[in-house]
Formats: sequence, structure tokens, C-alpha cells
Amino acid sequence: MDASRITTRTIEANGLRFAVDEAGSGPDIALCLHGFPESRFSWRHQLPVLAELGWHAVAPDMRGYGGSDRPGGLAAYRMEHLVADTAGLFEAFGARRRLLVGHDWGAFVAWNVAIGRRLPLDGLVVMNVPHPTIFRRVLRRSWRQRVRSLYVAFFQIPRLPEWVLTRDAAAAVGRAFTGMAVDKSAFPDSVLDHYRDNAVKPGAMTAMLNYYRANLRGLAETGAGPPIDIPVLMVWGEEDTALGLELTEGYGPLVRDFTLRRLPGVSHWVQQEAPGRVNAVLAEWLAERGLTRAAG
Repeated sequence: MDASRITTRTIEANGLRFAVDEAGSGPDIALCLHGFPESRFSWRHQLPVLAELGWHAVAPDMRGYGGSDRPGGLAAYRMEHLVADTAGLFEAFGARRRLLVGHDWGAFVAWNVAIGRRLPLDGLVVMNVPHPTIFRRVLRRSWRQRVRSLYVAFFQIPRLPEWVLTRDAAAAVGRAFTGMAVDKSAFPDSVLDHYRDNAVKPGAMTAMLNYYRANLRGLAETGAGPPIDIPVLMVWGEEDTALGLELTEGYGPLVRDFTLRRLPGVSHWVQQEAPGRVNAVLAEWLAERGLTRAAG
């Protein structure tokens, strides 16, 4: 995992400028979408490994985050725009093959891309976020999951969440990682400083929270559509305090080729907290599904 192989640049897609980290080259694009309150930096351990496996690995700051554009207004963060950003980024890189990888909000966007068949994908990898249909089903019957999801209701309040999350140099953002992590050594001050600095950029926290505010209904009401017919890998840290393990069950009618890999002793921040284990799972699954350089 040689971070020196990662380069950074800005690229235009879907009418916006995106800051992207990338490793590797060529038209076989592995697009990695981060979650809240993360950034492209959250994929630093995976980009070099994906490049070694034959992919041009790309991790953007999603709209509103980090070095990417922050369009104004709540409507700019609706799911249709996030899906269009994903399609636009693949197009901007001239993708021939498309591997979509997502964690947290990035995984929710990735599910929506695959469900809506917005563009042809060769594979989908989701980390610690369920299919929207599964989430809706569990949310309706599980009081535990409703309690776990109360923070989403808090985020709907105007201005107060911004103040709470950014006061004291965004100390609460740092605690979001260390408070949930099992292996807290995965989040030293140098890593937390990056996320805190991103959170206090002008307008950034409102943009980040607008994902929740603009898509509250969609979080629980996205339709299933026909079964997803591309290979899907779900990687799940079992010690996720926001999303329960019951969300990993019941995928047979929704995904034709579904692989679940649960990682004991790992939190929601799975690809950062257990990069070696996540990368091993990725490499094995990609090889099994013919999604490596040798197969390409």
C-alpha cells in the first residue's frame, strides 16, 4: 500500500469540478465514493491495491466535500444529482470497464446507480450500507435500528448540527471516528486533522449535511427495481454502532450474484480501520469474478 503512488488533480464532470486522488492508469476505472464525514482520503489504503489489480483507481471528493465544488441550495444534493456525478466521473475518465466502490453515503449512491441502471457496471462493492429496500424493511420493524438512526433526525434541524459539529475546530468530527472505532490507533491525530480541517471549510458542513436533508425520504423509500444482475460484494464491519447486522440479510431476491464478507471486531469505518483485511477480501473477490488485469 504505497501512498506515494497516489496523485491528486482536479477534473470536470457533470458541470462541477472534483478533486480526485488516483492510482494506476487506463480506461478500466474503479471509482471509490466516500461517506460522511469523510473525503477521498478515506480510500488511501485501497487505491494502490486496486491499481495493482489492473484498475485505474479514482477517489473523488464528492460534491460539497473537500476540494470539490460546493453548489448552493438543498436541491443540489438530491440523489439524482449524486448519481449523475457518478456517471459523469466515469465518462470524464473515458471508462471502458466500470467498478463502483462505495462506503457509507458513497455506498448509498452506488446502490442507487446499480438499481437505476444509470450506466453499465462490471461490479459493485458496498461497505457498511445496505440495499435501500433492506434498510426500509428493517427500519419499519426494528426499534433498535430506528434508535440507531436518530442522528439523521437531528441533522434535519437548521444550523444547530453545523454548530455542534464544527465548534472547537470540529472536535465532534474527530470523535465520530474515534468514538465508533474499535481500533482507535487507525485514526491518529494526523488523520483526524484532515477530516476536521475539511469540516470547517466555508460552507462545507452544510453541504455535507445536505446529503441527509435532501434525501431523507429516499433513505427509506428508494424502490427495489428489478434484481441487480452484476456481481455485488458487501464488506461489513460487524461492530457498526449505526447500522445493525440484520441489514446484511435477505439479498437473494435483490441481487443475483451477492457475496457478503463480515469482518468481526471492525467498526463502521471498515476500509480505514482494517485496510489489510478489506484489501484481501477485495483482491480475492475481484479475482473470482474475473475483474483483474489478468482477466481483462
